[in-house]
Amino acid sequence: MSCEMTHSVLHGYLDGELDAARAAEFEQHLLSCPQCVAELEAQENLRSTIQRAGLRERAPEKIRRSLQGAISGTSATGATDEPVKRVTPIRVKASIRPTWWLTLAAAAVFVIVLGSRLLPNVSQGRGGDEMTAAIVDAHLRSLQPGHLEDVISTDQHTVKPWFDGRIDFAPPVNDFISDGFPLQGGRLDVVRGKTVAVLVYGRRKHIINVFIWPTNEHDTAPQPGSQLGYNWIDWRKGGMELVAISDVSAPDLAALQKLIAQ
Repeated sequence: MSCEMTHSVLHGYLDGELDAARAAEFEQHLLSCPQCVAELEAQENLRSTIQRAGLRERAPEKIRRSLQGAISGTSATGATDEPVKRVTPIRVKASIRPTWWLTLAAAAVFVIVLGSRLLPNVSQGRGGDEMTAAIVDAHLRSLQPGHLEDVISTDQHTVKPWFDGRIDFAPPVNDFISDGFPLQGGRLDVVRGKTVAVLVYGRRKHIINVFIWPTNEHDTAPQPGSQLGYNWIDWRKGGMELVAISDVSAPDLAALQKLIAQ
């Protein structure tokens, strides 16, 4: 049985159409509704796949001229037809077959999305397109008013205990104000069906989100990347996977990563 919010709220949340209060209510709902989490993940993956695919076909020049003539009241050769009594519907030749191309494109997208859903839900932060896209989306959502922190504090001894009882792991919480990265607070988020901890740091009026979740993988060196104008660094240490993301410069983000890793 599907959740009612999957139909009534999820798409508005995904498109950024909800007000801050309604969006916050839905995010709380996600923490206890695996059906909505799975559907949100599927929709985010579908959107990212379509954006990367760049599916677009340019209309043949003859059809373009016919359409322009119909709009301006001229023939395809440029002669003016006066008076314009009616516009003859344009018939697309069978050789163009736009429906066939759209069907093929839709099938390709479906196969890609279905394949990603059937893979084991393991960490794909090491350059995985799906995880990267999900982290970027979560970072953008957090920048909406009222979404950034669930607990607002510059004191690590306030932020760290806040996570107790809300998640089944203890994220490393430290304040680096003396190094130019003041702690601002923390929150819970959902990324590809995972409930993750997020620490929020500041850097010269910029926001840095550090996503943290447990992993069974071995420790790995930091791997940087960028997408949509945002820099991110992914690394694993001490049974945790961490991804720091922001619009700050890559060197600034690397400096924070080193502080956290210490």
